[in-house]
Amino acid sequence: MSIADIRATTVAVPLEAPLRHGHGAHWGRFVRTIVEIIDDEGRSGFGEMGGGGQSAEQSVLALLPYLKGHDPLQLEQLRWKIMNPTASLYNNRLQIHAAIEMACMDLAGKRLGVRACDLLGGAIREDIPFASYLFYRYFDENGTNGGETYPDELVAHAQELKDRHGFRTHKLKGGHFAPDHDIEVMRALAQAFPEDRLRLDPNGVWSVEESIRVSHALETLNNDYLEDPTWGLEGMRRVRDRTRIPTATNQVVVNFEQLSQSILHDNVDVVLLDTTFWGGLRQAHKAGIIMETFQYSAAVHSSGELGIQLASMLHLGAALPNLNFAADAHYHHLRDDVLLGGPMRYENGIIPLPKGPGLGIEVDRGKIEEFAENFRAQGGYAYDRDPGRQGWYARLPETRFADPTVKSAPRVYPATNTSGQV
Repeated sequence: MSIADIRATTVAVPLEAPLRHGHGAHWGRFVRTIVEIIDDEGRSGFGEMGGGGQSAEQSVLALLPYLKGHDPLQLEQLRWKIMNPTASLYNNRLQIHAAIEMACMDLAGKRLGVRACDLLGGAIREDIPFASYLFYRYFDENGTNGGETYPDELVAHAQELKDRHGFRTHKLKGGHFAPDHDIEVMRALAQAFPEDRLRLDPNGVWSVEESIRVSHALETLNNDYLEDPTWGLEGMRRVRDRTRIPTATNQVVVNFEQLSQSILHDNVDVVLLDTTFWGGLRQAHKAGIIMETFQYSAAVHSSGELGIQLASMLHLGAALPNLNFAADAHYHHLRDDVLLGGPMRYENGIIPLPKGPGLGIEVDRGKIEEFAENFRAQGGYAYDRDPGRQGWYARLPETRFADPTVKSAPRVYPATNTSGQV
């Protein structure tokens, strides 16, 4: 078994409605690159990474000379061939490696008849719980989906997701409005779902002082953790020292050097591990094992996945001994997927670990081509720009001071076309 060819295809899969966040917006679709590794016997394994277009596809295809003839089971050699640290100074290949490694683990698992998690040491759970992922949303192109801005609207949206998928943990993507608006929404969620767990993630846009103020306002809620309230390891340490809510990050601990510093100096309580940000499923799992050694909890991060990456997240969650929190996923915001049979399904807030070999999923080539054509028709978008805020760009910290006479954002929606048509 050896690598014979590599393919890369950019797709754009529609969202139910555009998602707002502290650094910009998802403009009504997720743009992803599907990576296919083909072996010398014609078998295929699949991986996925964020972003796309000709430059992303060419970056993947340019690695074929490095990898042609490589045994997909030799995953440590693969890491060094692609992520040599000196070469990475000039060309950061982390996410490309992640997608290729994902595809190699899928391919090797199919060849051997074992699951991807078995290549990590096996599964210690077969069911992975997930949190709802609540966003302030713009309306879709028809004005029928989305539009959530105010506490009652977010509660209604959370209830609809709970009814449909069974979530018992609710995560708010904050940081888009003034902090007091997020506080109001979190309190409304706590009142509406007194038995459920809560978490807030403003993507690091607040100052340390504002983060501490918000954490004190929310300390009595049923919190899992406060995720990335501010930026930087030192900023996170200062917040952690002054709040009784556990702190978490997916932004400032994304490699092993940062992880060592965080553990040595108690910068953060929980690290959300991402199968692309960390450079692959094996690297994310290795980070989790290091954290377990020092009795830190891990969680599974979501970076806007389709079903291929979601499968890698399920295998990571299955193998992590210290997965003590429900995983994140944007997945329920998708209108469709590239998997045969459509999107994976939640039951009682849980997605079971796929049973088949490799990643345990089967792609629908017709869907890949459909969404590749959608990308060719619509193109990409700037994740760090917001179609509803002309001329805006993110600055850190970006604490927005609300008019003290107004308790929350004015009930007015942008007239700008926010459906993602660019």
